[in-house]
Amino acid sequence: MKFLSQEETKRISDKVLKLTKADQCEVSINGSRKGNIRYARNAVSTAGLIEDTQLVVSVAFGKKQGTATVNEFDDKSLEKAVRRAEDLARLAPENPEFMPTPTKQEYKASETFFKKTADIDPEFRAQVAAYSIENSRKNKLVAAGFFTDGTSFTSIANSNGVFGYQQDTGLDFTLTVRTEDGRGSGWVKRSVGDASKFDARAASDIAIEKALRSVDAKALEPGRYTVILEPAATSDVLAYMFNAFDARSADEGRSFLAKKGGGNRLGEKLFDEQVNVWTDPWDKDVAVLPFDAQSMLARERQDIIKNGKIASLNYSQYWAKKNGQRAVGTPGNIIMAGTNKSTEELIANTKKGILVTRTWYIRMVDPQSVLLTGLTRDGTFYIENGKIKHPIKNFRFNESPVTMLNNIDEIGKPEILSGDESQFQLLIPAMKVRDFNFTSLSDAV
Repeated sequence: MKFLSQEETKRISDKVLKLTKADQCEVSINGSRKGNIRYARNAVSTAGLIEDTQLVVSVAFGKKQGTATVNEFDDKSLEKAVRRAEDLARLAPENPEFMPTPTKQEYKASETFFKKTADIDPEFRAQVAAYSIENSRKNKLVAAGFFTDGTSFTSIANSNGVFGYQQDTGLDFTLTVRTEDGRGSGWVKRSVGDASKFDARAASDIAIEKALRSVDAKALEPGRYTVILEPAATSDVLAYMFNAFDARSADEGRSFLAKKGGGNRLGEKLFDEQVNVWTDPWDKDVAVLPFDAQSMLARERQDIIKNGKIASLNYSQYWAKKNGQRAVGTPGNIIMAGTNKSTEELIANTKKGILVTRTWYIRMVDPQSVLLTGLTRDGTFYIENGKIKHPIKNFRFNESPVTMLNNIDEIGKPEILSGDESQFQLLIPAMKVRDFNFTSLSDAV
């Protein structure tokens, strides 16, 4: 697949904009190249490369909208896509919440492209799998992993003069390692944009060590415990809360940020003062596109939680206009302040507690309190006098991240992750939290 340059996407976008007879038009062009390797039972099962490029044109006549998608860019195909979008718009009912396409935006480029990641080839992927598999075999363990890497470009343009283009790269790695008898299990996850920050050996060793240490788990009575949640465990729980920072759902009483009697809780202190969360498209560790490709609005650095207080909410263009607010691009990343403390230091400072490697199978119980239920998995350990004493059986938990962020004892060092339930890139720390609610035992490893 040929990656389109900024000049090429601009030329194609301008051509589409000139073809339309609609009141307004938006054009987005996206291309991606994604490589992968998957292995299980200490053997590679699949490997491949997926390439795709597409153009989406959206037009409007008044408040009536139509959209068409095409993956061919010759003049005939472009005109056919435009006419199809126009036909659909004429047939569509009026959208009562229609908003005009944005006027010209300023997009400050962010560092989202890394050549080392773009250069990943089948040999690189094979080496990632080989180390996990070979070292697992040496320790009489069974490995199952999935490694993906991607390079992509995004281009946006509209009839009001907006144009943006940027390339980005990223990789994701997950590995589960189990003992041959299935009594021990370890897991690790890594997500980075720059492949030079990824160490397959170090990551694999973590999962292997946890698998070896988690054999012969002992049962501990359910109850409220001090827990140390590793960054992956923390991120999957907090992602449900971060997805709820929408002004409209709060104003309409559909989220934990709704105020009794109407309105939202912007400015209220809902968390421990240690909690500081923000979004920043230009962060050196988790940079994202400087524009929201859906709304075409520019992103900004914004505080989300400041010293425990709700500092900002996400406003769509429609809801912002209705409420006299300013809409900006939705966040592409979420960053939570941490410290330089390692997980080992958090353990050393704990008299009695539980170390949680991973939270899994999380489901929402109550959106208005963000009460969640889920399970621990792949390495849960009992801590006593600053040391891991022994593995323990997994628990089901019923807990809200809102409560969790009010019960913080210590915060650790942040790690780069992409939450399973999140639309964001995440930079989230490990956390020591008191009174975490475990409700029952689970026999799964």
